Amino acid sequence: MSNSNLARAEAAARKDLLTVHSYDISVDLSQVQDLHRQGFPTRSVIHFAASRAGAGTFVDFMGLSVESVELNGAVLDPAAVVDDARIRLPDLALDNVLTICATAAYSTSGEGLHRFVDPADGQVYTYTQYEPADARRVFANFEQPDLKAPFTFHVTAPLEWQVASNAHVAAFSPVAGSPGLGHWDFAPTLPISTYITTLLAGPYFRAEDSFSMTFGPDSAQPGAVLEVPLAAYCRSSLADNFDSAAIFAVTKAGLRYFNELFDYPYPFGKYDQAFVPEYNLGAMENPGLVTFTESYIHSSRATDTQFQQRANTIMHEMAHMWFGDLVTMAWWDDLWLKESLADFMGHLAVAEATAWGAKSWTLFASRRKSWAYIQDQLPTTHPIVADIAHLEAARQNFDGITYAKGASVLKQLVAYVGQESFISGARSYFRTHEYSNTSLDDLLVPLSAATGRDLRSWAASWLQTAGISTLSGELITADGAIDSYTIVQEAVDPTTGRPALRPHRLGVGLYNFDDAGSLVRTAAATVDVEGAVTAVPALSGLPAPALVLINDGDHSYAKVRLDAQSQAAALEHVGQLLDPLARSLVWSSLWNATRDATLPAGRYVQAVCGHALGESDIALLQSLVDNAVFAVDNYCPPSGRDDARQLLLTAVLAHLDAAAPGGDEQLIWARTLAALGRSTDRAAAPIRALLDGSAVPAGLRMDSALRWRMWEALAARGQATPAQLDAELARQLSAETRLGRVRAGASLPQADVKARAWAQAVEGGELSNELLSATVEGFMTADSKLLAPFIEPYFASLTGIWAQRSMEIASRLVRGLFPARADLILGSSAQQHPLVLRTDAWLAANPAAADGLRRLVVEQRDHLVRALTAQSCSA
Repeated sequence: MSNSNLARAEAAARKDLLTVHSYDISVDLSQVQDLHRQGFPTRSVIHFAASRAGAGTFVDFMGLSVESVELNGAVLDPAAVVDDARIRLPDLALDNVLTICATAAYSTSGEGLHRFVDPADGQVYTYTQYEPADARRVFANFEQPDLKAPFTFHVTAPLEWQVASNAHVAAFSPVAGSPGLGHWDFAPTLPISTYITTLLAGPYFRAEDSFSMTFGPDSAQPGAVLEVPLAAYCRSSLADNFDSAAIFAVTKAGLRYFNELFDYPYPFGKYDQAFVPEYNLGAMENPGLVTFTESYIHSSRATDTQFQQRANTIMHEMAHMWFGDLVTMAWWDDLWLKESLADFMGHLAVAEATAWGAKSWTLFASRRKSWAYIQDQLPTTHPIVADIAHLEAARQNFDGITYAKGASVLKQLVAYVGQESFISGARSYFRTHEYSNTSLDDLLVPLSAATGRDLRSWAASWLQTAGISTLSGELITADGAIDSYTIVQEAVDPTTGRPALRPHRLGVGLYNFDDAGSLVRTAAATVDVEGAVTAVPALSGLPAPALVLINDGDHSYAKVRLDAQSQAAALEHVGQLLDPLARSLVWSSLWNATRDATLPAGRYVQAVCGHALGESDIALLQSLVDNAVFAVDNYCPPSGRDDARQLLLTAVLAHLDAAAPGGDEQLIWARTLAALGRSTDRAAAPIRALLDGSAVPAGLRMDSALRWRMWEALAARGQATPAQLDAELARQLSAETRLGRVRAGASLPQADVKARAWAQAVEGGELSNELLSATVEGFMTADSKLLAPFIEPYFASLTGIWAQRSMEIASRLVRGLFPARADLILGSSAQQHPLVLRTDAWLAANPAAADGLRRLVVEQRDHLVRALTAQSCSA
């Protein structure tokens, strides 16, 4: 195991030995615009104490070179103490001063200090991204979350640039004798962890605003005034599209909401938000300077749901200021202490503090919980409170369980104990543990005290077991009335093999047709589901419904199986459900049944074609069409795939024509046409008519983003030439359109194109993270015959990719290039498919491969087997 992969036991030992008092970090970006330079000077001065004189430890650094190491005035020989990603520190004093001068590497993978050249104007931009342990790529430090300290940053960079960090600028001056250079000194931060420190430097456009509020009489600090300077950054070439006023409006609503809710004033001074290129995440909660993917800045037409998703991310990161930054998990086992809580609180804030209101929970049900359900059914599922033995495992656990399942479980907890009690416990948690590190019990104690319930059994059931509960309804009627209704729970922890029946407080809704033909809730009951079988006597004697919905209101986390009568009604009438959340939950049940091969994929596609037109909830509509396209390509049996694809294409074209001009629904149908166009020549004619303007529906704006979706579809079918793609790029050169050109170019169905794309992605090292992903996506847009020659090279290259590439790039390659598109062979089971057997052979031959690599391969194998199994479910 590489010594870059810090183990939990090593971190615990270092924590027992050290107390870090302060960091003083200098970073020199004066030569950043010279693209031939691979690195930049960095200097760390660390003041820390050791509990035992004479003990030894190590500091973390991953860079190009270490020039000098000085410990307590003694110069240490780098050749003797530098060991790969660690610098050994022998013979510590009780109080220590460490100074390390080194050269760090510019990144193109989004890890560490990322350097990006804007194709629109040639300007150079930099920013940092560290989670979980990449601050060591920029400066030497003790890289673990429980060694908090104040940080003081100093940056030398081009004079005209915007330079920002966690704290405000304390001093700025031009560099004497170096025209065109400036030097920024930042104020010390409050005690924070290394992974949430940050730097931003480049010719960014900056917008400014401010927030202020006075705490009310019921606050712990009545009459206190909070003032927070606000700033927002984006690349200069995006300034015309930067809707900073809307971003600031959400930010102010969030700051007011969380400050009042938590009754703990935002502690980190300013609140900057930077939207940066080629970002690996949706966002990162660096206190004082939150970073976001710039895909949230829309240069082309975007739907209301896309703006809602941005608002949700803003709120998610803001919740981290308390859950994660003020109080931080001690080790990555308790990553949920920040991510699960921020995911739940982010949706709660959008629901309670913005105009989207209840749409927040529909988005949560249709997108986030779907992610959780998928992740929780993989062989690599794990408890929300996970067993994280080392950093590599921590990187892999930023997943649908830690985020979305955790948030879903917290939503269930709030329904169980009440929101007021939950927030009271959170307030106590912040006051007790401010600027420190915690684990599971540290949160359970104040929550238990506030709610009057011992939550240890709840935590054992929900946080410390893995897998998903399945809830099925058994409806018995007689003479037009309900005779009995029973909920059956099935749950086994796949990591232990033991039953994991969980307590659920949930709603059961009865739905019938009203005079207008709509399905409306006519009765409901709140039920505490305990054990394997739970009767619902409150429903007995009520008129027999058309449909019964378990978990009505979406308060619990479970896979819901509709009873036979309800599923039949759903397939015929789901679009007539008036309540958007109920509609979303029914669609979720149908999709889970499709994925589990209990509902034929063709039947799901038929339901989408019949009921998606006019869907008012745009987040739900986007999920439906995405699922339908995926089902056609992966879950429909080969014998019925063409018919299903034609059915969907016919519906998409009809719905595109029927949609209201200029609306979100129209845009989604146009995007779906492009998605379908990658796999059928029948879409080419209407796509060309959109591109050349000969048949564009009224109100549809054929902007660059939509045009490139269409060109990628034509390229994938061999109906576009490189010259045509170049001509389209010449219309507008930007980072976004360049990605479109790369993706479309790699999509061309030619053997030499695929070989070139493979070489660039796997054998080369020049592509940045986003250009790599675009190349991989285009490469994989092809039929299985064209990709067959790359199956053996894929498996042969896996260990080399993992050893030689960064974690981010390796993960994108391993996941993205897996040969997942396959058809079930008649007379053979999914488990006996040649691709499954080849994957099994690799796993058997590589038992000692890195845990993270094996996890990715195992997950891709499971997705493949699920697709093949679904294909066996005949219509």
